Amino acid sequence: MSFSGIFETSGSAMTAQTIRLNTISSNLANADSVASNPNDVYKPLKPVFSSVFNSLSTDAAQQGLVPVKIADVVEIDGMTQSRYEPGNPLANEQGYVYHTGINVVNEMADMMSSTRSFEANVEVMTNVKSMQQSLMRIWEI
Repeated sequence: MSFSGIFETSGSAMTAQTIRLNTISSNLANADSVASNPNDVYKPLKPVFSSVFNSLSTDAAQQGLVPVKIADVVEIDGMTQSRYEPGNPLANEQGYVYHTGINVVNEMADMMSSTRSFEANVEVMTNVKSMQQSLMRIWEI
């Protein structure tokens, strides 16, 4: 694999993790959102990762160049929770308020995992840069 291929793969993974962190941040910011209608309540977002291995030429695939892409960011519908709170100003006619159902602990664990993945890719890029600099010093002799 060429150095540029490593940078492309690692850079695309960092971009994917950035989008993942943005969706987690959005979920955490809206974790306490409520609505009077289940269709209006905030739906948690999750990115869908994909690799572009099949669309590459065989030469690039043999070199291990498989960038990470975000195929889509989807809303998770099944997490909405209804609670009977007749005193809430957002309660519907039956007295129910709909909550997002976001588990803050799971989101924080996901954030830590995403941060670690991002840091690992930064370390890969730092090591490749160091290798490139070492190769350039060979010619100084």
